[in-house]
Amino acid sequence: MKKRVLTATALAVASLFTGPAFGGMDEAKKWIDKEFQPSTLSKEQQLKELEWFINAAKPFKGMEINVLSETIPTHEYESKTLAKAFEEITGIKVNHQLLGEGEVVQAVQTQMQTNRNLYDGYINDSDLIGTHSRLQLAINLSDWMAGEGKDVTLPTLDVKDFMGISFTTGPDGKIYQLPDQQFANLYWFRKDWFDRKDLKDKFKAKYGYELGVPVNWSAYEDIAEFFSNDVKNIDGVRIYGHMDYGKRAPDLGWRMTDAWLSMAGASSKGLPNGRPIDEWGIRMEAGSCNPAGASVTRGGETNGPASVYAIRKWDEWLRKYAPPGAADYDFYQSLPALSQGNVAQQIFWYTAFTASMVAPKSEGNNTVDAKGMPLWRMAPSPHGPYWEEGQKLGYQDAGSWTLFKSTPVDRRKAAWLYAQFVVSKTVDVKKSHVGLTFIRDSTVRHTSFTERAPKLGGLVEFYRSPDRVNWTPTGVNVPDYPKLAQLWWQNIGDVNSGAFTPQQAMDRLAGEMDQVMARMQDADEKAKVYGGCGPRLNKEKKAEEWLGKGGAKAKLANEKPKGQTVSYDELIKRWTTKQ
Repeated sequence: MKKRVLTATALAVASLFTGPAFGGMDEAKKWIDKEFQPSTLSKEQQLKELEWFINAAKPFKGMEINVLSETIPTHEYESKTLAKAFEEITGIKVNHQLLGEGEVVQAVQTQMQTNRNLYDGYINDSDLIGTHSRLQLAINLSDWMAGEGKDVTLPTLDVKDFMGISFTTGPDGKIYQLPDQQFANLYWFRKDWFDRKDLKDKFKAKYGYELGVPVNWSAYEDIAEFFSNDVKNIDGVRIYGHMDYGKRAPDLGWRMTDAWLSMAGASSKGLPNGRPIDEWGIRMEAGSCNPAGASVTRGGETNGPASVYAIRKWDEWLRKYAPPGAADYDFYQSLPALSQGNVAQQIFWYTAFTASMVAPKSEGNNTVDAKGMPLWRMAPSPHGPYWEEGQKLGYQDAGSWTLFKSTPVDRRKAAWLYAQFVVSKTVDVKKSHVGLTFIRDSTVRHTSFTERAPKLGGLVEFYRSPDRVNWTPTGVNVPDYPKLAQLWWQNIGDVNSGAFTPQQAMDRLAGEMDQVMARMQDADEKAKVYGGCGPRLNKEKKAEEWLGKGGAKAKLANEKPKGQTVSYDELIKRWTTKQ
């Protein structure tokens, strides 16, 4: 971290000695013609929007600012292409740095803790909405856009056009972050294999129902068993029925906090997040802003039967049905591995990797045909036996622009201009074609995506469907994301290593979460560190007084009901009809 601080400081000093800057309408016209097509705006409207940026940026011309985001294709495009365009058009130089997600969270946490301006703007997950709305260290964008930042707020920003704006809105109804990219964790499968009559006949003969998109975890497990241990080989290639990752690293924690427990059914009903119990198992009563505990004995569900079931199935499937070595993969290694073409399905697949999965066969992607058409499809996530209608169905990442009060106002304004530029209607359709991480409703409905939809395996149909709201990020029940998230990967890692059973690991995790929240409660009661919305833990009671009685769900007698599947064509028809 010290090295990063020095680097940011050096960059800030270097900005005092920058050479002549660009900025003008000629550059805007050039970029519109050569790069920013297609767009939901006409070229005349694009030019008008960029003219506004040119004028708004005049007070900051020649400034050099530093922003940070994680490494995914969307942000690579911003860093390499859009930052250059912004500089040429406005005269503001942007050093858009890319790091791993863990390093981004660490930098955000360090800036909040030290009040030092490490970066002028961040794209960090909306999972921190509970943190930002409580600590009040991030800029309240609703007030910023109407007040101090009004002169640098794009008139055509159109906040209502952002599909994930509810994810970045705090309990107070204020917007704290602006979505920059968005992707869901859906189900991924090899449709070409699922459509084979010989395999369909064998599957039905063994399990008594059709091979198709699994509706529940029982079907997913049956399909994993079928491809791994019955089919085994297709076209001379050893195949597997499941893919996941298990490397003992921060990625492993996000693998679970990204709605895995609620997919199994370990939360309450409610969107975007369960109330009173969310997908982390943290309890917070409706109408309250004070988390009351994670342990079953405090009314939470982090170590409840449904949560333990979720962790047990993750570990079991990884060991029994995934390719050798998958347990040592991290987030960035596991998902592109599908392009090898030896996996039949993946229950927890992020649409952020669509771009790599539609790469041509000549680039080593074995999941497209010779014409570049995908042999795979994406579909809704199957749910576990504890899941009930009205619960969220999975996770949706919303990497969002966040500004901090610790950033000097002039640098904050310059960063805000850049943030709006990279999400503007002028550039958003082209950016979405590159990264395939839709944020605007108008973009996903553009005719260019209607034309491209057949090559994207269901992505466009999903994001045009109202079903997209059933996949949501971490919500406001989590009072301090960085402090609590770091507890997960170590405890889950002890399951994968065999040191702890799922129940032991989740008991320990829930206890550690309550300990951290107890310290937060003390700080909030003494100094209103969390604005009066810090934890207020329930007193512990016997688990039996909570289980099935308003707290964690009671253990089911049968955690493997009969498998259910649905045809992919039926799903697409439903999504298309709802649009």
